[in-house]
Amino acid sequence: MADSPSTALLPIELALATLLDAARTRVVSESVTLAQAGGRVLLHDIKSACDVPPWHNSAMDGYAVNSQSLQIASPLIISQRIPAGVAPSALAPGTAARIFTGAPLPDGADAVVMQENCQLRGDHVIVNKPVVAGENVRRQGADVPVGKTLLQAGHRLRPQDIGLLAATGHTTVPVGQRPRVALMTTGDELIEPGQPLQPGQIYNSNFYTLAALLRVLGIEPIDGGRVPDSLPETEAALRRLAQRADCIITSGGVSAGEEDHVRTALQRCGELAIWKLALKPGKPFAFGRIDQTLLFGLPGNPVSAFVTFLLLVRPALLAMMGATQCSLPERLELAGFALPESGERQAYLRVCLQEAAGQRCLRLLPDQSSGVLSSVSRADGLAVIPAFTTVAEGDQLRFLAFNDIV
Repeated sequence: MADSPSTALLPIELALATLLDAARTRVVSESVTLAQAGGRVLLHDIKSACDVPPWHNSAMDGYAVNSQSLQIASPLIISQRIPAGVAPSALAPGTAARIFTGAPLPDGADAVVMQENCQLRGDHVIVNKPVVAGENVRRQGADVPVGKTLLQAGHRLRPQDIGLLAATGHTTVPVGQRPRVALMTTGDELIEPGQPLQPGQIYNSNFYTLAALLRVLGIEPIDGGRVPDSLPETEAALRRLAQRADCIITSGGVSAGEEDHVRTALQRCGELAIWKLALKPGKPFAFGRIDQTLLFGLPGNPVSAFVTFLLLVRPALLAMMGATQCSLPERLELAGFALPESGERQAYLRVCLQEAAGQRCLRLLPDQSSGVLSSVSRADGLAVIPAFTTVAEGDQLRFLAFNDIV
């Protein structure tokens, strides 16, 4: 792709498809224990190794009986006591067994009577209501039969999935390796938080924002440091990090200014595949590779860096871990604002989700500048405005809720 400033802007959908194609060739398998599996992506279907429950068991505290021979109001001797974790003896004919929730049902019993429907008389029990076979009994394999497919390849494991795997006898699972990700920021004006600001300096917020976003994915970033606005130093840093990482994320230095060197450095030591998107904020986004290492060049403005990470880098990293569903979760919400026709770039506007007169709607935050990081913190998410689109109050808009993503 030509790299002149006049190059047509690439739609975000085409850019994302290119990134996902490149990322999916980098999936590497490993086996991890369940304790390590949270947030990881399965690379193979997982089947149940056992029945759940593994045997018929009681759903209530009460008395196990044989419903076919039971006579209402006729005393039954209590022949055994069955707490959870105890293997029972077969139920003697004409008797009942005291049983507790989760305990195995004894052979010969086919129902459990709730203790509230029984009357005790010494070592006998009287059942006061009719009982049908299967009452208050959890059948073996009723939840999960052995051999059933539990989770499919490409699924990202949630806490409840880990519990299901444990309940069905699994100890390890095959997952995609987490990529080694180097995070590098550029700019002579940046200093670390905690140092006194000098004229012309700002704090390096992008590193901490992006590092936190990586950790949400379970990725501990490699600190690539802060690189000054120097082409030789930028190129040297990229070459060095390419030896250590599967991908590099940079922030800053991808615009067309004289002090923006990431794009040129990438072209000198690798290949530039994408530059400049039909996206607002986030137009000066770059993507390429150095040998086998992927590079994501994010803009330096903090809102642009945040938005392009969510829209482009996050899906690519999930794909590198083996995920089949990489797109951001979204839903439709009503616009609580109006806008004139947008330009050639698809816009992602910071909005709050509010209730007004019993109706939920999106309220536009007043300052949409790409340098106003506080608006990202105040926002509930991003409203998507396609290119060349007019918004009227009450229109349905695509909405990306931050709580669904990070």
